Amino acid sequence: MAEYVVEFGRDGRPVEPDGRLDAAAFHRNHQPIWAVLGRLLEGRTGDVLEAGSGTGQHAVHFATQRPDLTWWPSDLNDNHLASIAAWRKHSGLANFRDAQRIDLSDPGWVAAFKAAGGPAQLTAIFCANVIHIAPWPVAEGLFAGAGQVLVPDGLLVLYGPFKRDGKHTAVSNAVFDTSLREGNPDWGVRDITDLEALAARNGLALRETVEMPANNMILVFARSA
Repeated sequence: MAEYVVEFGRDGRPVEPDGRLDAAAFHRNHQPIWAVLGRLLEGRTGDVLEAGSGTGQHAVHFATQRPDLTWWPSDLNDNHLASIAAWRKHSGLANFRDAQRIDLSDPGWVAAFKAAGGPAQLTAIFCANVIHIAPWPVAEGLFAGAGQVLVPDGLLVLYGPFKRDGKHTAVSNAVFDTSLREGNPDWGVRDITDLEALAARNGLALRETVEMPANNMILVFARSA
């Protein structure tokens, strides 16, 4: 595993007795992320899936901010799923659903999500810091699923580091990308152009890019109406 990528719960940070994990990144980025995500979701109703929820802290924060939306956290890692469940119990939020085990690289993940009680359609999907620490088929599965399950004009919102026109936006991102690829050649910071092409194949289009702190971005894709 690349130097910068550490599984939550194995990064030296304390684990609560009930299994709740704490991510340092959450404390740094949840407010700027919500400033953008909250604006994007203004006036929208329905269900929102977080793909790759990690500790579950972001999903709890978002659900607290918008109690009128139903939030569906998900992950594939067992320790993360346990942490999400613990955060759900700790929060007591009525609009925060059970953690879903979702493998985005599985072409049938949307059908499995619905079979497990998920909604027929989603208002939005939020995915932070996932597609660069996963093989490209994960990005392909994420966009394919979004094209299937999002309502018309529904949003796929990505957060993380991205390349633009084949170039890194910061030296630190280039170093990060090298570290990722040395740890796993199938990983790496993705190029916005490649994601736009992937979106187009699945009935989505890039609507907005937002510069974020620490050389990150939010990319907003919308499903065709």
